[in-house]
Amino acid sequence: MHARKWAAGATSALLTSALLAVASPSAAATPTGCTAQLDTQTRGAWSLCTSGTGEHRIRVLQRHFLPEVGLIPIEGPWQPVGTVSYTGITPHTTVNIWVETRG
Repeated sequence: MHARKWAAGATSALLTSALLAVASPSAAATPTGCTAQLDTQTRGAWSLCTSGTGEHRIRVLQRHFLPEVGLIPIEGPWQPVGTVSYTGITPHTTVNIWVETRG
């Protein structure tokens, strides 16, 4: 009798685990192998991610030459892995450049 209760409990736990595994979505893989480039000659910036799934875009932060104006955030369009995200930039000082990703 004890063995039957144990087997029934084990089967129930196993079925519950299997249902949870099927019902829960798998974790979204974000883009990987990403690079960002800044070209001050052409006043442009781009990003490219070569693997994973999802999307990426280039992000640039510049400082306006007039201190009272402050920072200038610039972003490119969201693009799928394997496609370049490009944006033009201003002639102001670049503070930071990075790749933003989403699953």
